[in-house]
Amino acid sequence: MKAQGSIVRWDAARGFGFIRSASSSADVFFHIRDMRRGASFTPQEGVKVMFDVIHVGGKGPRAVAVHLPGDASPARSRSPRSRPTRSAPIEISGLLLLLAVAYAAAIGWAVWSRLIPWWTLAVAVLVNLATFFAYWQDKHAAEIGRWRTPEATLHLWSLAGGWPLAHVAQQVLRHKSSKQEFLAVYWTCVVLHLAAVGAALWLAAHGFRLSPE
Repeated sequence: MKAQGSIVRWDAARGFGFIRSASSSADVFFHIRDMRRGASFTPQEGVKVMFDVIHVGGKGPRAVAVHLPGDASPARSRSPRSRPTRSAPIEISGLLLLLAVAYAAAIGWAVWSRLIPWWTLAVAVLVNLATFFAYWQDKHAAEIGRWRTPEATLHLWSLAGGWPLAHVAQQVLRHKSSKQEFLAVYWTCVVLHLAAVGAALWLAAHGFRLSPE
């Protein structure tokens, strides 16, 4: 159903807001991804917009194909759940892929050389899976307007070693992948983690064992 209203709330940091419309008894939720392709404006409170109203999963009304009145851009009104995740390719950076391969090789060598305990590999896998879940949970919370995971928490997971799947989550979920301030801190966490691991393995290789013989 097509409708018209005014943006009454917009959270630029989280990328979502609400539209008040005479055609709906409740304010209509929308996400930055719900903007119509080619829309030529930045969401702000007080701006009048046109949109299509949908209902997803029994939740309240949601606006899609949000655009300015008179915008001639072709409408895209599909439900967010019907959008294929492969509509945009996963863009794993070459640098991160190289670092991840070198990191995995270094950890594998250290385990094989008995410089670190074998369960380190299991911990690394679990930390990465937990990191991906944290990103997914934050993405889901942003879409439904619930309490978000603090960015500091996401960075701590990367610092703890979950940085490879953090990058995958950014690309697969299209979450935090274009926020430059966030990415700058993320890459700082990557560098700090690699530096700490590199220093620990260097010490272990020179006689300071991280695990008992």
